Amino acid sequence: MSNSIGIYIHIPFCQSKCPYCDFFSMRKKSDDYINYAKILKEKIKYWSKKINKTVDTVYFGGGTPSVIGSDLICEILQCINENFNLNKNAEITIEANPASGKFFDFNNAKKYGVNRISLGLQSANSNELKLLGRLHSLEDVKNTIGLIRKSGINNISLDVMLGIPTQTIESLKNTLDFCINSDVQHISSYILKIEKNTVYYKKRENYKFPDDDLTSDLYLFSVKYLNEKGYNQYEISNFSKEGFESRHNLKYWNLEDYLGIGPSAHSFIDKKRFYYERSINDFKNDIIINDGNGGNEEEYIMLQLRLKSGLDIKKFEEAFGHKPSKSFFNKINLYKKSGFINYTDDKVSFTPKGFLVSNAILSELI
Repeated sequence: MSNSIGIYIHIPFCQSKCPYCDFFSMRKKSDDYINYAKILKEKIKYWSKKINKTVDTVYFGGGTPSVIGSDLICEILQCINENFNLNKNAEITIEANPASGKFFDFNNAKKYGVNRISLGLQSANSNELKLLGRLHSLEDVKNTIGLIRKSGINNISLDVMLGIPTQTIESLKNTLDFCINSDVQHISSYILKIEKNTVYYKKRENYKFPDDDLTSDLYLFSVKYLNEKGYNQYEISNFSKEGFESRHNLKYWNLEDYLGIGPSAHSFIDKKRFYYERSINDFKNDIIINDGNGGNEEEYIMLQLRLKSGLDIKKFEEAFGHKPSKSFFNKINLYKKSGFINYTDDKVSFTPKGFLVSNAILSELI
């Protein structure tokens, strides 16, 4: 069992709901922010009495955490610091939207230990931003990056979306060039998934989404181009300069302990999975859903193969007392011949082409 833990804090508020978003979020007023922060602090105190582990990562996600302002973020961080053993070298990340980020006091956040910002760029093309329902302009992004750097926070990640309506290789290159020229440390490049209960799903006939072939080309182009420019792929959708991988997100893929606080937040502690429902009232009333045991062989294989480094067979054997089945290796060799998987020196990993169909392959492997 690990003696360290990551804490995820869910801030379920946004200035507006994007047409592609299926995360638990809503529009509220500042009084609601204050009340919600009070509930969060109560839950932080509650969990600190149950968990005796050092906190080495904190991640504020949402929603749009920056929309509630730096004062409340800092109050919540202070509460974590007072109730948990927060490592002095902890990675502390806040997700921010450039539309609200320009009003966020990054200097204040830096004083309370924030050292990483994940900024929702999505696209550097104004027509694509409009189709995504984003409230910010490219100028807002530039200004927000400037404010972050001025505060002394030097670890910046930009989110980029693939599969946006009307997107082309050329428009994606323009977005990636913006990230590269901004000299950020980390880039997350996600393929848009059309989820039910989103505007994109309900009105999907009205949008010109790239087909599967073009979406594949967009992904493969981003992998090749970012690697050429010094951003190493370390997970299906994540790229960074050396030493700037997201330590918090790596906990998920490496089956390390993390505590999720907030409606819809999931936790994995001492091999147990549980989560809060998508309801502030249920969260307030301590309604927690047990999700069974985690960390079995199948889950271990699935999560390790999300990483570019892949599955280490020797580490698997150390963890479970035996190697994967003969059937597993037979299938691995077939996928290796097809160019979907690399298998050398007791390491199994997906190729970029393999990552594109990883869900289908994993269902066969495990």
